[in-house]
Amino acid sequence: MNARPHRDVAAELRALDDKVNALLSPRYQHCYESVSPTSMGSAGLAYGPDGKVAWGEIWTSFCDLALAGGPPHRGKLLEPVSEAEATADPAKYAEVVAEIDRAIGLTSGFPVVEGYAPGWVGLPCQSVAEAAWLQFAVTAENVSARRRDKVLQLPAGPAFRAEKEIKNVVVALAKAVHYWEGHLTDAQQGLAAAETWEPASPAEAAADPAAYEASRSELEQGLRDAGLTPLPPREAGWLGVEAADEEDAVWLLRAVLADRVLARREENVLYLPVVATPGLSSRAAQVFAQAWELRKAARPHRPTWRPAGPSGRA
Repeated sequence: MNARPHRDVAAELRALDDKVNALLSPRYQHCYESVSPTSMGSAGLAYGPDGKVAWGEIWTSFCDLALAGGPPHRGKLLEPVSEAEATADPAKYAEVVAEIDRAIGLTSGFPVVEGYAPGWVGLPCQSVAEAAWLQFAVTAENVSARRRDKVLQLPAGPAFRAEKEIKNVVVALAKAVHYWEGHLTDAQQGLAAAETWEPASPAEAAADPAAYEASRSELEQGLRDAGLTPLPPREAGWLGVEAADEEDAVWLLRAVLADRVLARREENVLYLPVVATPGLSSRAAQVFAQAWELRKAARPHRPTWRPAGPSGRA
């Protein structure tokens, strides 16, 4: 029998560190322990003399990027609305889109154009790389984001409120743009993936349920093959695994993102994308399993994942 090859865990960790640092700004390189996953709290809205939200005056600093292990702007995912909901009240929907346009113009300088489908607004970026990096960063903040070539897509719905959903979209984007424009090197800005395996939207999952279920089963099986128990699905497009704590979830989030797989976390639960087309979800499972094995090898005496019970999380 051939002896098992020696595994150089230290070398693998250094290689992973290089990939993570290639994605993150110099501010976050080699300083993971100083990035706090705890939120500073949400700032309230400020209003101008005209009674409108003064979007450019509601913060003076940003929490650490969720992409780098900081606290996501939202605790739970802001999902896109359905086409039926988006078109049910055209006047209110137009009002929300206009406010998102005004807010993003004041905070990030992007023009807002019609989205690729009802329920989405588009933000034309300077390049595919910019749109791709912003999609990764905004998604990690638990705000749904999609990309069509170099146009970033963000959610909008007639029931979105200024102090809640509109603020979530605006702040998540502003936070991402702040780091893209002010903290990434030119070389880093060119490293974002041109290809992105996006999580299926609820509309895509409903349009071809057989294909979507096959894709979800593919991801589930890949996780089970790695010895993990995925949580029961909660929303379309995502499958979660519960870590022992936030520290492990943050470490693995960065490891997965470094391989250009969209991911996000809610406290100590890491979420991986379920794409609309079968055959692609296996890559997310493979990337995650490799990261998990490395985490276990680096910390052999510490539990990494909580096994899910019969009904998932309590």
